[in-house]
Amino acid sequence: MKTLPAMSAVRLAPARRFLDVAVSLTLLLLLAPLLLLVALVVAATSGSPVLFRQQRVEAGGGTFTLLKFRSMRTDCAGPGVTGCADPRVTRTGRVLRRLSMDELPQLWNVLRGDMTLVGPRPEIPRLARRYPPRDRWVFRHRPGLTGPCALRSRGYAAELDGHTDPEEYYLTVLVPRRTALDAEFLRHATAGRVIAFTARTAVYVLSALWDREGRP
Repeated sequence: MKTLPAMSAVRLAPARRFLDVAVSLTLLLLLAPLLLLVALVVAATSGSPVLFRQQRVEAGGGTFTLLKFRSMRTDCAGPGVTGCADPRVTRTGRVLRRLSMDELPQLWNVLRGDMTLVGPRPEIPRLARRYPPRDRWVFRHRPGLTGPCALRSRGYAAELDGHTDPEEYYLTVLVPRRTALDAEFLRHATAGRVIAFTARTAVYVLSALWDREGRP
């Protein structure tokens, strides 16, 4: 189902798709014990469901079901973006988000072809429809598990705190920044740069262990 005006999807290069399958399948197999452990922790501390399923925009403007470990309470509504101090996030969820462990089930989305290893943020349809027209080109591209914006995610989340309308701040301030970074990567989205961004993401995630203030 289309959530945005019709647009042509940009085809993923065969080398990048090969990397997506090889890396996501390898990580799913290697991290299977960790995935099981996280699922048990979420179930024990937050109840069910363990997995959070949400519609996100795919390449070309349609939607797919994104998977995450649930990090927020199920009994409250709120904006479509999440700051560092969002009260909807559970205590376990804060740890998972800080270490990006809530994102691990998206390896399945990468393996399926809904997402790619490195690309733009997988956006929710409600916010995608409100993107500034000049930034909607990003929805022609397959969303990524990580990317240049992911390496600034803690800083971006901190910027949302304290705003009376975090969605408006996100759309008017952060989205143009994000799409500018995405454009720079997508101009030269080679397999080598995908590997480099994947490695940088691992370092960024591990840096959360010693960067207690969540600095970008």
